[in-house]
Amino acid sequence: MRLGHNPPMKNALACAALAACTPAFAAPLVTDDAGLTTAGSCQLESWTRTTKSSTEVTTQLSCNPTGNFEVTLGQIRARNRGEAGTTDHVLQVKTVFKELTPDGWGWGLAAGRIRHPASAPGPNAFGNTFFYVPLSFSTHKDKVNVHVNLGGMKDKDTQEKRMTWGVGAEIKASPHILLMAETFGDNKTRPYWQAGARYSVIPDLFQIDATMGQQFTGPRSGRWISFGLRFTPDRIF
Repeated sequence: MRLGHNPPMKNALACAALAACTPAFAAPLVTDDAGLTTAGSCQLESWTRTTKSSTEVTTQLSCNPTGNFEVTLGQIRARNRGEAGTTDHVLQVKTVFKELTPDGWGWGLAAGRIRHPASAPGPNAFGNTFFYVPLSFSTHKDKVNVHVNLGGMKDKDTQEKRMTWGVGAEIKASPHILLMAETFGDNKTRPYWQAGARYSVIPDLFQIDATMGQQFTGPRSGRWISFGLRFTPDRIF
């Protein structure tokens, strides 16, 4: 789930590395919006999240060749201090049934899988399967956007099923600055929060962002800081 109608997450997937059990890998936030990458173009994002004892680097490419069908490929490289690193791969598809318009609302559907090669080797080694419904609302002449996600995840190894959710907001503080905040989680663990800002170095083309987050009532050692880059060309094909 990504957050941002530039669009997010989109975004949906730091969830695997953060152990938040939410089906998203978006930068910089987890809650996704009811929007897609620009038709006929792709969006490239990369970001790093660090805690006191771990580092995670994520790269994802989202393309929308037809106008209403977005495909996202992502890689999450995570490493705990003193341990070997792990690499997860993510495939997600997304479509929108009602486009989000200024002072309107929209919704869509996304689904995908997270592959864990280290724990599930083999040619069909897929891990967690997930889906979610992004619902977005635009207010105050599109200066404030609120996003709600509801979905589910199934763990291949344990066969455990979880309901996932997320609520996020974006506020356009200026033509170049977007403020962001969210809370997200599932029905098995305590929820998480995250907040930050995105700065448009070149509007509609190149942005940088930074966020901070933590599990509610969780230890301060689990708090993370994220820094990311986003490249959003108007058209590629």
